[in-house]
Amino acid sequence: MSSEINAITRPPAILAALEMLRAGFEGWSLMLSGPMLAAAPSGDGHGVLVLPGFASNDRSTAWLRAFLEALGYEVHPWRLGWNLDYQTAGGHGQHVTRQIDKIAEATGRKVSLVGWSLGGVIAREAARRVPQAVRQVITIASPFCGNPHATNVARIYEWLSGNRVDSPAQMRRFALGALPLPMPSSALYSKTDGITAWQNCIASPDHQTENIEVHSSHLGMVVNPEVYRIVADRLAQPERAWSPFARDQNTSL
Repeated sequence: MSSEINAITRPPAILAALEMLRAGFEGWSLMLSGPMLAAAPSGDGHGVLVLPGFASNDRSTAWLRAFLEALGYEVHPWRLGWNLDYQTAGGHGQHVTRQIDKIAEATGRKVSLVGWSLGGVIAREAARRVPQAVRQVITIASPFCGNPHATNVARIYEWLSGNRVDSPAQMRRFALGALPLPMPSSALYSKTDGITAWQNCIASPDHQTENIEVHSSHLGMVVNPEVYRIVADRLAQPERAWSPFARDQNTSL
């Protein structure tokens, strides 16, 4: 790995230790954010596929999916059980791309992908496979590039997935990950993420690729009201008139 990538290190242990506590506070803040979330832009009914993070399943994204459904989107879970990243390039990747194609065929419209953590990594990979069916990709604290060792759950990942974080396949995945997608993409990241280095969660920006900083723990991202508001704003972008996120136009964030 290059010296620049090696310079990316895993988050401090104190941030990892505080993850559960911080996520709990963020969950409570979501319950108190009704007025702000009620002001989120309405959806246009297009299909949205939501992918869970590592070692989690569709229950982890239930609140996010309920929020997006309330806005008017046709929201779909990934329906693959626990996301342990085994055979992602094969089994999981093929399943996700098939789901995208089915949703697009049923609705007659392109599908937006929203992925939390590892779910976002898989979402970006799937989008490269079926670009003709994907409207945009939104990743939430997803380590799709950078240094694969810069995480506090490397050993747990290897034990549960059967993959090595520095295997040739994983290194190819990380090398490709930062490259811009052929459709609009937004990468949400937090510099106080206690699980993975925030530098692993940002893409090389271009005219339709953006990185958006939020203030959140890693686990709390999926229940963070700021994240919900940004996701709603991004999904509401017109299909052929996408523009970058403008925080000064979203003063409630």
